[in-house]
Amino acid sequence: MRNRIWLAAGGSVLAASISLLGAATAASASTASTSTASTSTASTSTASTSTARTSTVVGYTYIDGNTATSNTIDGFARHADGSVTPLPRSPFAAGGAGLGTGLASQGAIQATADGRYLLAVDAGSNQISVLRITAGGVPVPVGQPVSSGGIKPVSVAVSPSGLVYVANSGAGGSGYSGFRLHFDGSLTPIPGSTVTVPDSSGLGDVFFNAFGDHLIGTRTGTSEIDSFVVLPGGHLLAAEGSPFTGQGLGQLGAEFSPARPAELFVSNAHNGAGLGTVSAYRDSLFGQLTPIGASPYADGQTAPCWVEISHDGRYLFAVNTGSGNISSYAISPAGSLTLIGSTPIAGGGADIDARLSPDGRYLLVDGSGNHILSVFAVNGGTLTEVPSSPTPLPAGGAPAGIVNI
Repeated sequence: MRNRIWLAAGGSVLAASISLLGAATAASASTASTSTASTSTASTSTASTSTARTSTVVGYTYIDGNTATSNTIDGFARHADGSVTPLPRSPFAAGGAGLGTGLASQGAIQATADGRYLLAVDAGSNQISVLRITAGGVPVPVGQPVSSGGIKPVSVAVSPSGLVYVANSGAGGSGYSGFRLHFDGSLTPIPGSTVTVPDSSGLGDVFFNAFGDHLIGTRTGTSEIDSFVVLPGGHLLAAEGSPFTGQGLGQLGAEFSPARPAELFVSNAHNGAGLGTVSAYRDSLFGQLTPIGASPYADGQTAPCWVEISHDGRYLFAVNTGSGNISSYAISPAGSLTLIGSTPIAGGGADIDARLSPDGRYLLVDGSGNHILSVFAVNGGTLTEVPSSPTPLPAGGAPAGIVNI
């Protein structure tokens, strides 16, 4: 569980792979199988809706639609039995513009801890949108979107104090830019906070530790990790030796342990078919990263791009975009990883970001390439896809990120 929250008072290569995987899936279906699949999907959807009517709504799930011209937010009611149903009038206008193609990033949408606000990247208009969550889970834009401080924002992070950092990954404007999120939902830039990086970096993720005093960014394009100490005014101080060379190719999704904030876990997504690994690091007081145990830890799958960690810090889940499944690891008290196994995603392939529900009982996966939302019941490190899964996502765009409240 990424601690990218506000405790208020009261790379292009991967994107292309996702597009190709989705296109290949569509092209391989015959007219007859398409008809059969449509009937099956309709039946599943009807059954899911019927079940959901008798299951209590316990929260909401949101995905950045990343739709070109006018960006949208996909909203779902989450039920006690793990099923999800689209909110009335979803998708909702975000205010900016998406790209309509994959962002190859983790964390394109975030929520504040009190459930009042969403923050979403508008990669097509180089902006960040803030939306207020109203009755029934409906998100409504707060004013106009704000410039992201660079080109092509792909990931956003929120610290416990309301400090916001955005990773921009576009030519001529790549880097990290800081903002303050205020109680009324307004977002203001921090002068002089932008840290530029080479355009070849291909930033894939940005996030804080639980205390908000350390910030990590991944450079998917050059296989490096940025490590910063956050100064009192919100500016960043690069750790000595940063950026650190990754333990493989294509660092993308990453997380700090919610239970032990000095433990950092990073995916190595571009090692090749069947060669995926996850690295474990210890983050020092001054931001230096040192490998833990026998890191990196293999999962035997392809493109483990996205990472999520159980709320108690005992298990790690890696979404294998190229294999259409999710690997589970046990995390030892010292931070080393032991592979438990991999769980297939029904209709999966080109699946991306994943987030646990607030109670930790369910893992929800944004199946962007095939426009589906998958849900898994969580029992320790064991995942079981719920009967109603997957649920179709709205047509259009290239969905990015996922967040639960």
